[in-house]
Amino acid sequence: MNLTELEKLAKSGEKIAMLTCYDATFAKLMELAGVDMLLVGDSLGMVLQGAENTLNVSMHHMTYHTKSVAAGAPNTVIMADMPLGSYEHDDEAAYKNAIWLIRSGADLVKFEGGGSKVKTARYLVERGIPVCAHLGFTPQSVNQLGGYKIQGNTDESAAKIMADAIAMSEAGVSFIVLEMVPAALAKKITESIKTPTIGIGAGVDCSGQVLVIQDLLGIYSGVSGKNPSDFKTPRFVKNFLSETNSVQYAVSNYVHAVKNKTFPAQEHSY
Repeated sequence: MNLTELEKLAKSGEKIAMLTCYDATFAKLMELAGVDMLLVGDSLGMVLQGAENTLNVSMHHMTYHTKSVAAGAPNTVIMADMPLGSYEHDDEAAYKNAIWLIRSGADLVKFEGGGSKVKTARYLVERGIPVCAHLGFTPQSVNQLGGYKIQGNTDESAAKIMADAIAMSEAGVSFIVLEMVPAALAKKITESIKTPTIGIGAGVDCSGQVLVIQDLLGIYSGVSGKNPSDFKTPRFVKNFLSETNSVQYAVSNYVHAVKNKTFPAQEHSY
């Protein structure tokens, strides 16, 4: 599977099954289980480093983990997050950092936001860097957004997300991640643009789905220094490991559920 074949798969109507991955061992397991695309996410700041958010993840962290994932899954499309501070203020710096991730093994890069970021997306695409835009709830803006909250639940915010999605699609991005937006809005966006959408907490009508692997396995319990009993599992998470005693089967079941459109169910959507 390469990026072109994956885009054709999405356009044919088959759902894309995507998972976050940070190391070679899980990457190999996911490739064997049929996962279509792996995201080396800056969520590693939370699930690997024990932080409250993604804000302290660096380019060095991202390139290290991208190399590890690429080593484990040479036949799977790999997307890598551009961390906070690596793309926002200077398009040339964004290009250099994107090249760094590509040379580390990524097939495309992802960054957050619309608005002025559309120009950055176009700049990278015109220079041969495949891009995924991330709209809706954007974790790098968690402080500005006032916490982990659903986005697009007012007419004004929904119109902005729709406008950003259209603009990003016209800029030539390869995919658009929609996080924590109402399912009805995600469906409307998916039907309105040519670019495939990947949902997380955005309903079943996106072109594909993504979950953090630690969430899929039910092993993430919040910030390392806090009591696990204080952690509330997000609505969009389903523990697939509870249905089987095998990590391999849990990942395979996730792939099948996405392909068969049984995940996410209504209970996992907003």
